[in-house]
Amino acid sequence: MRISFHGAAGGVTGSCHLLALNGRNILVDCGMFQGGRELHEENAGPFGFDAAAIDVLLLTHAHLDHCGRIPLLVKRGFTGEIICTAPTRDLARLVLLDSARLLEEDARRRRHHGEPDAPLYDTVEALDSLDRFGRVAEYGRPVDLGHGTAATFHDAGHILGSSSIALDVTEKGRTRRIVFSGDIGPRERPLLNPPEPPAGADVVVMESTYGDRDHRTLADTVAEFHAAIRRAHARGGNVVIPTFALERAQELLYYIRQGTASGMVPPSMQVFLDSPMAISATQLFRRHHEALKPEIATLLAGGQDPFGLPDLHFTRDASDSMALNRIRSGAVIMAGSGMCTGGRIRHHLRHNLGHRDCSIIFVGFAAEGTLARTIIDGAASVKLLGDEIPVRAHIHTINGFSAHAGRSDLVGWHQRTGRPEVTFLVHGEAKAREALAPALAPARVELPALHSVHEL
Repeated sequence: MRISFHGAAGGVTGSCHLLALNGRNILVDCGMFQGGRELHEENAGPFGFDAAAIDVLLLTHAHLDHCGRIPLLVKRGFTGEIICTAPTRDLARLVLLDSARLLEEDARRRRHHGEPDAPLYDTVEALDSLDRFGRVAEYGRPVDLGHGTAATFHDAGHILGSSSIALDVTEKGRTRRIVFSGDIGPRERPLLNPPEPPAGADVVVMESTYGDRDHRTLADTVAEFHAAIRRAHARGGNVVIPTFALERAQELLYYIRQGTASGMVPPSMQVFLDSPMAISATQLFRRHHEALKPEIATLLAGGQDPFGLPDLHFTRDASDSMALNRIRSGAVIMAGSGMCTGGRIRHHLRHNLGHRDCSIIFVGFAAEGTLARTIIDGAASVKLLGDEIPVRAHIHTINGFSAHAGRSDLVGWHQRTGRPEVTFLVHGEAKAREALAPALAPARVELPALHSVHEL
């Protein structure tokens, strides 16, 4: 039995882990590397394994860095089954089709500048990959993978439908449990249930994004968020929020709704959700209310909208998005991508970043090499759409909204898995992994490198 790591090993993105056991090859996630432009080559490079040899792909959740290279996997020969939860299946469809569209647009831009290059995959290839999605997993119910192997999905509390996966493998008369954490959510969330780690693990593959620090309390985070909006409104400026379409956008709508109801956010502010994918994801929240906290599901079942606001506007069309650039004050504009690596947010930054009365609020993790990280780290100016834009707006970084567990929650999650023989820390930068490792004692902890192979 062997495990090898082909993404998110020594970095935060590109999750992709391969188990070879009982003559079968089981892949857990097949995500895209995200960050600087140089990652285009890394995404287009070899997987580190033969795509055609993979028998089954288990998908923990629908974030791009966990599912974004699935169309490429199919393009290169994968004909097996993809298994995930129902919400993950629906969200992955949105994410992969949106990714294909962006890849096609990027390829057209490169051709326009004399750099001929085909996209990593196109819309037709993304649609082809959706045909590989097979059985739908339910939390707590084992899925038989054959050859003495069963997979059980557990709620990871990260985004809608996200899962930790326990693989029970019987090999040579011995059964062992290998647990893949996926991305773990914090225990305190407004919309989702807390994570439920699988118990009795012999081997754990665990994320470590925030292994070196805890988040602020949720109450303090929400108060800071409301205060940042109020101050921008008092200065007469806009609020621009680079927003992840899945989970973060819906949570922020929920908190802005709370703020307007309590008087902590000016009710006169217009709120624009400028992200077609976030708008569709919000609709899927309503469809899959069974995956939400009982109190939120009850609201939806009773016809109440936890994301509804008196002056909320959904801007699907590009023309409506461009019209937002004429608004100079009194607006909250939420747009993707969350790390500012592409999408409509770059246009809104270009029109608001240079104004002292505006605020830019970052509400999630920003990987090294991304535009978001550059601004957060204090750049005096940034290049946007060919222009050098000064950074004069008020910059807020509010990490308490993170969909990732902080250090204490990670340690608590690991303790509940039992007494694993070995734990592999993935999905974290070096500093975070190295800080978390000693906190997991007495477990033996490994920090795998990209494409490293380990005997189990």
